[in-house]
Amino acid sequence: MNYSALSSEVDPSSVFPFELDKFQLDAIASLNAGRSVVVCAPTGSGKTLVGEYGIYRALARGKRVFYTTPLKALSNQKLRDFREKFGFDAVGLLTGDASINRDAPIVVMTTEIFRNMLYGTPIGQVGISLTDVEAVVLDECHYMNDRQRGTVWEESIIYCPREIQLIALSATVANSEQLTDWLNQVHGPTDLIYSDFRPVPLEFHFGNLKGVFPLLNDDKTQINPRLLKRGKKKS
Repeated sequence: MNYSALSSEVDPSSVFPFELDKFQLDAIASLNAGRSVVVCAPTGSGKTLVGEYGIYRALARGKRVFYTTPLKALSNQKLRDFREKFGFDAVGLLTGDASINRDAPIVVMTTEIFRNMLYGTPIGQVGISLTDVEAVVLDECHYMNDRQRGTVWEESIIYCPREIQLIALSATVANSEQLTDWLNQVHGPTDLIYSDFRPVPLEFHFGNLKGVFPLLNDDKTQINPRLLKRGKKKS
């Protein structure tokens, strides 16, 4: 399927009541050009918005989206979030513990469940379980580097039909360029969307039985002198 030939693109300003960052607009442009994306941006920067755009666009076209996560708890959280955003009946859940509204246009699931769906389908073909699925979101895709579970993400990408767009999201994947090159080889045209802007700055603290203290001094150049004093041994 040639996604770029479809005319029912969704204007981001019609679904998001705020100005989008450049990396979000770049990712949306890549999706609308029929390409998959690897989105690497710090925590709190708005990566999930790219996946949500894919959902809005699929709903506008009468298509479906699978949203995969590495954890049952995160899947349950996404179920609640998406029900509030897209409507109770529009969202389903598939985990090892639950099967809820599995034919919904938006189905949240653990990545293992998605991989298991693909096992019963020849590589490159769309099985019954993937009918009308336009995009698959791989949230927290840095789990691919996990020694025990990483193959789940690799197999999901390899077995996923090329006509289904992948939206891979991560804040901590270290080899983003290598990952994108690999997706280009095994799945199809994929763009790396990268941002190092952190809208929520990190702050470091040290905690002990007496309380929690800033780790650095006011100008963030040295260890908090209060901590140095507390760490000195009595003579």
